[in-house]
Amino acid sequence: MRVKLSYILAVALAAGIGIWMSSGSVVVGGVGDGENATPAPAERVAATTGDTFRVQVARLKAQDRQAVLEVRGRTEAEAKVAVRSATTDDVVKRPAREGARVSAGDILCELDSGTREARVLEAKAALAQAELDHSAATQLATKGFTAQTRAAATQALQDAATARLKEAKLELERTIIRSPIDGVIESPMAEVGAQLESGGICATVVNSDPMIAIGQVSEVNIGKITVDMEAEVELVTGETINGVVRYVSPSADPDTRTFRIEIELPNKDGKARDGVTAVSRLPLPVEKAHKISPAILTLNDDGQVGVRTVGEDNKTAFYPVKVLGGETDGLWVGGLPGDVTVIVVGQEYVGDGETVEPVFETAEVSQ
Repeated sequence: MRVKLSYILAVALAAGIGIWMSSGSVVVGGVGDGENATPAPAERVAATTGDTFRVQVARLKAQDRQAVLEVRGRTEAEAKVAVRSATTDDVVKRPAREGARVSAGDILCELDSGTREARVLEAKAALAQAELDHSAATQLATKGFTAQTRAAATQALQDAATARLKEAKLELERTIIRSPIDGVIESPMAEVGAQLESGGICATVVNSDPMIAIGQVSEVNIGKITVDMEAEVELVTGETINGVVRYVSPSADPDTRTFRIEIELPNKDGKARDGVTAVSRLPLPVEKAHKISPAILTLNDDGQVGVRTVGEDNKTAFYPVKVLGGETDGLWVGGLPGDVTVIVVGQEYVGDGETVEPVFETAEVSQ
């Protein structure tokens, strides 16, 4: 059996590479973690040249930061009432029309009264007769010509007649359907000649002053929002309206883990409409923070995001930071001392507690 020369060369090459690798040192990311591992670049520089490792630094000073929380949602009318019929009959009049502004008590629809007026007259007559019978029975009982039970019976008949009259009047009043609130009539309305069943909708009245901007806030930010906090609401239709927070939900939505908030907006001119997409901006309390370049962020051995700093003794230290927000010219972070000197070049090549030679970008840099 003949073996190809290429196979023999491949085996010999692989064996040679294996022997070479077993005799050398492996460096991962510039730093080893074994007992005899290759030291960090800063230590190697110091060992070979006798000089302290140089890093470029900048001095940062905390600034007042006015953060703004954006909440996306929609508008919602203060009240939207479907005005329903409490009886059944045909619509004979419709004094109001779609889009008209009405006040509480204005007539929206009138139904055919039918025999309801006659029932009221009949109930009035029955009540008058009952009152006469009761008056006569009371006088006779007082004089001893009839029993007291007779007077009590006529009193019961009079009370029953009063109740029937009240019921007849109420049924007649139900043929007049009135608006319960101030607002604008939304289309459609019940047409003249259509029959409204009990519970049928005559019209829907929308009260849009004030208008409400609603949104959902995450559980991380809900603690920053309070009632009466000022807000600016921008509508997708182009209007921008200033309002105040009037409601913050005490419990989260179980599905989204977010909290509902409501912002009250003045809307006397009616420009803001119900159901429009809205972006609410709420200025949060002023806090101290530092603005940095994302390029100076690094990780420590525990995987935390932060920056490396240089103290007065020229020793390095790591500070974890919390990213608060971003802008076009940098990131806002929290968690640093008020005045701090951070390493902007070379932070990846030094560890904590090492002595370095800081070199400022200029005489002193503040952001």
